[in-house]
Amino acid sequence: MLLFLANSILLGAGLAMDAFSVSCANALREPGMPRPRMALIAGVYAWFQFMMPMIGWFCVHEAVERFTAFQPFIPWIALALLLWIGGKMIFEGLRGGAQGENIAVSGGALLAQGVATSIDALSVGFAIADYSFDKALLASLIIAATTFAICLGGLALGKRVGTLLSDKASVLGGVILVAIGIEIAVRGV
Repeated sequence: MLLFLANSILLGAGLAMDAFSVSCANALREPGMPRPRMALIAGVYAWFQFMMPMIGWFCVHEAVERFTAFQPFIPWIALALLLWIGGKMIFEGLRGGAQGENIAVSGGALLAQGVATSIDALSVGFAIADYSFDKALLASLIIAATTFAICLGGLALGKRVGTLLSDKASVLGGVILVAIGIEIAVRGV
């Protein structure tokens, strides 16, 4: 049981790195972010990191042929989502639309980020395919809890740096999202 717990935490930490980086970028954009919003954002990423392995586990048990055909497109979907969101942040930062204001990430953008940063966790369903449903559920919950904690740390770090960078934070956050998207695509190819 201890090995299962350690493996699930390490798996969660590995999967959460993209969400950590995006959390930092979001907080760069909104350095005055209140704690409840930080918890909401970390919770969205944790939710997707919980759901994706469970969906992957389900696909292995119910629809493996369809999922296998979809798998090569996962990095490109993540790239497209992060290029769109990051590009929009860069554009807004360069044109000065915010003019010193900190713009909160919209709900739609947050959901797209959640999908983009967790879509690779679908393949974790393959890794945990030999688990019973209960064990897969527990592993996914541990992954989600780990992601939540790591993302809160990313948000706190981004807020601290965002306050120092103020007007350049949106551009920097957008560049980070674009870089993460490119890294996911390169890693997945």
